[in-house]
Amino acid sequence: MGTRQNWPARLWLVRHGQSQGNVARDAAHEAGALEIGIDMRDVDVPLSELGHRQADAAGRWFAALPRDERPDVILSSPYVRARQTAEAICKAGALSGGASRTIIDERLREREFGVFDRLTTAGIKHKYPEEAAHRAMLGKFYHRAPGGESWADVILRLRSAMNTINLHYCNRRVLVVCHQVVVLCMRYILEELDEAQILAIDKQAEVLNCGICAYDFAEDADGMCVPELALWNHDTPLEAEGAAKTSAPDAVAGSR
Repeated sequence: MGTRQNWPARLWLVRHGQSQGNVARDAAHEAGALEIGIDMRDVDVPLSELGHRQADAAGRWFAALPRDERPDVILSSPYVRARQTAEAICKAGALSGGASRTIIDERLREREFGVFDRLTTAGIKHKYPEEAAHRAMLGKFYHRAPGGESWADVILRLRSAMNTINLHYCNRRVLVVCHQVVVLCMRYILEELDEAQILAIDKQAEVLNCGICAYDFAEDADGMCVPELALWNHDTPLEAEGAAKTSAPDAVAGSR
């Protein structure tokens, strides 16, 4: 008899709604500025007005699912924009059984940018030309800005988070609210992709704010399974509610 694997029944990955950092980043790039004009820690950046509407729309979409298909567990990055999105989804009645508590897991946080924090691409090249050249040579998957993380670093902590999900929430329907790079790195883990494959997916399109990614976990006779991508960058909640679709990278340059 084969060794049975532990997986959720379904796993959703949802990027947070548009943040004030996304708005400030767009303005900085349009103006050709070297720095992004937002005076707070990345962890404290809240949703924009549009981001709140996007989160509400996503919550209503989940709440409209049949009760036995809705999430019954919700985990979130500790960053304010992610927590606000998760809270809006809970408030909409999206979780089966009326559960409303969000489980915070710091391993789901945004990638840390180190010395690149709050710099635009132009700002990085101006202030750290040698580091910018090193990043261009090495590629963003493996490049780690001083004091920051590479994509590979994020993947390391997400493997740990996924092990916890499998252990504590086996056969449950789990919703994770997180960040663009976290969604992409989870795809890398679940689909056993390589560097070129995940960067190609990243290049195709930005992850939508409150876009929905979903995985199913059908087992074979031996209890083994390959996670199956069921939804990717699904924007029905935003279209149905009339909330504008946004997909800009997060507040800091290089956050894709």
